[in-house]
Order: sequence, then structure tokens, then C-alpha cells
Amino acid sequence: MRTQVAIIGAGPAGLLLGQLLYKAGIDAIILERHTGDYVLGRIRAGILEQVSIDLMDEVGVGQRMHKEGLIHGGFDMLFKGQRHRIDMNELTGGKHVMVYGQTELTRDLMEARQAAGLTTIYEAGNVTVHDYDSAKPRVRYEKDGLNGKEVHEIECDFIAGCDGFHGVCRASVPHSAIREYEKVYPFGWLGVLSETPPVHHELIYANSPRGFALCSQRSHTRSRYYLQVPLTDKVQDWSDEAFWQELRLRLDPEARAHLVTGPSIEKSIAPLRSFVTEPMRFGRMFLAGDAAHIVPPTGAKGLNLAATDVKYLSSAFIEYYREKSEAGIAHYSERCLRRVWRAERFSWWFTGLMHRFPENGEIGQKLQEAELDYLINSEAGSRSVAENYVGLPLNFGE
Repeated sequence: MRTQVAIIGAGPAGLLLGQLLYKAGIDAIILERHTGDYVLGRIRAGILEQVSIDLMDEVGVGQRMHKEGLIHGGFDMLFKGQRHRIDMNELTGGKHVMVYGQTELTRDLMEARQAAGLTTIYEAGNVTVHDYDSAKPRVRYEKDGLNGKEVHEIECDFIAGCDGFHGVCRASVPHSAIREYEKVYPFGWLGVLSETPPVHHELIYANSPRGFALCSQRSHTRSRYYLQVPLTDKVQDWSDEAFWQELRLRLDPEARAHLVTGPSIEKSIAPLRSFVTEPMRFGRMFLAGDAAHIVPPTGAKGLNLAATDVKYLSSAFIEYYREKSEAGIAHYSERCLRRVWRAERFSWWFTGLMHRFPENGEIGQKLQEAELDYLINSEAGSRSVAENYVGLPLNFGE
């Protein structure tokens, strides 16, 4: 087979890149090692910055998002038993975020790709990348055929590695050609999804001596809640009753009174890490999304960073094919990493501010509370939080 761009990974980054290229008349094949149902079954974040909203509109799949997504102009920060609202709309000149589950966004992109008759190969086994540092990259994969596993090869101009943290693309780069930066946090997030109305119409970020908590949502009838837990905890250690009881202890009296509990329809523990790889380009292979960087979910940046990556990458490919210019390709890594590190900084800072670090003792809790007190009483402090949360403009600092 022959294509212009071979995209590895059919998550949001790969699918969004595929649609951007399709709209520009550039041929792309997407390879995914899992089934489509498996991809849709992954429960992920649901906070979209304006850049992600705009990209969904740009590729023509934003209708359901605008109909079902929930616009949030602010969020609450809870500490010392009281809630304080960060008014993002007022502090940023009218900006906001949208709550729209990553699963739904992925479904919209999948359906659009299928309707256009574009090639996505699911259950592609043993994917390998070859000659990405030459003018003729290749991708090989295995697929069930009439005679068992059959090996297929795709010749392409470029390879886009949208295959996540454990994907093959970054793993194929020699250690001498790549540098990785990582911080692993000493706790995880225990998340519960339930068919219950949200406790509040906006998100609540809670700093508690018992640990962090987050009250989030997916719709007016579906809620998503998180608790900070030790990495040694297992999902089976937490009954639904135990989860709801601990959540109550980390909330304020008003939130406790409004909390509606019910059976969990999904429960999991996710570790937290900050991770960045440099560079993000290796010859004619490019990394995007989780393949290149991971942020703690506290700042809701993961999906939005992936969207920015593929915006830069699609623009670079379009420039290459339309104008015969490699300027966008040459500057892809630099442009992405500048934005990535800003988001990493905010996510690291916000995580450090809101979570309990036992090794810091009681003074650590007091210092967090003092900083929170400053932030909510300082217009400059509140604006800094709001600007970073809604997402800095694509051309910020340029």
C-alpha cells in the first residue's frame, strides 16, 4: 500500500489529524492495534479548551459537541472547608472551557472518518516503523487473513506517531537520539463514573487534609468524581460505599448536602506523572499527544495538548504538499515543546498546590492554604490560574 501520511494510533490525536489532512486533500491511513470498541471504552478526560473546540468545528464534527457539551465559565477551589469561585469568563475576557467526554469526541471523529470512506485498520498487530530517517519511510503490521497472520507494508512520505505513552513510535527511536524528562507522583486518582446528577454545575477542586478530591461531570445526569489515593491502593479495596463516604469527608457542608450517590458504572485508579520527550521529530517521523508528553490530569491539559500538536503537524504537512516548503516540518518540535512545557508547568504547579504530600507534614498543608488564600484574593493570582486553565492562545509569546 502507498499513502502520504501513515498515522499510528486511532485515539483522538490520530483521528483528529486524519480529519485535518482529509479536509486538506492529503491521503492518510490510520493503524490501530486495538478494536474500535476498545478505543471507545477507554474512560478519559472531558475538558476542552477553545483550541480543541475550534478544531472539531474545523473538521466538521462539532455539531453534537455544541448540542451536548456543557459550557463552564468558572470553577470552584475548596480549601479550609470553604469554596471560592475562579471566574474564568470575567478574568480572561470572555473565555471558557467545555465539558464534553473524550469518548464522545472520539466517537464523533470515528463516525466522520467512516462516513467519508477513509481507511482505518483496527487490530493491526506487531506494528513496526522503518527508514523514518530516510525519504521513504515504511510501516509494517500483521493482520488476520485467509492463511492466518499476514504481513502488510505501507510506504509513505511521513509517519505520525499518535500511539500513546506505550506506543511503538517513540520506542523505535535510539536512546542516543532522544531525551526524556519524567516525574512520577507518589499517589494516584481513584475515579468513579456514576449515573447521578453532578453535585454542582461547575467543577470543584478540593484541597483537604485528607487529600485531594475533584467533582466533575460528563452531562446533566452523569458524574465523574476523583479521590487522591496512595499508589499501593487497589480498585478492589474501594467499595462504592467507601468511596462516597471518603468523598463526603473531603467536601464542604453544602456539597455534602447536594451529593447524590449511586452505583459506579466505572471505577479505576490512574497514576500521575509529568513526562516530556525531546525532540518530537525524528527525520520523517513525528510524535504527537501522549506519545511525546504526559501531564497530570489536574490541569485538564492532556487532550488539549494533543489537539495543539496535530494542529501544528497538519499545518506543516499542508505547507509541505501545497507550497513545497519544509519550514513547518523543521519547526514542528520547537513550536510544540514551547507550549508543552508551559502546560507541564501549570499542571505540575496545580497538582502540587491541591494534593496532600505527607512528607511535607503539617507545614506543607498550611503553606498550600496560604497560597490558595493569596490566589483567590489577588486579581493577578486568580487571572493567572484562569488564563492557564482556559488555555493560552496558540500564538502566545510568538
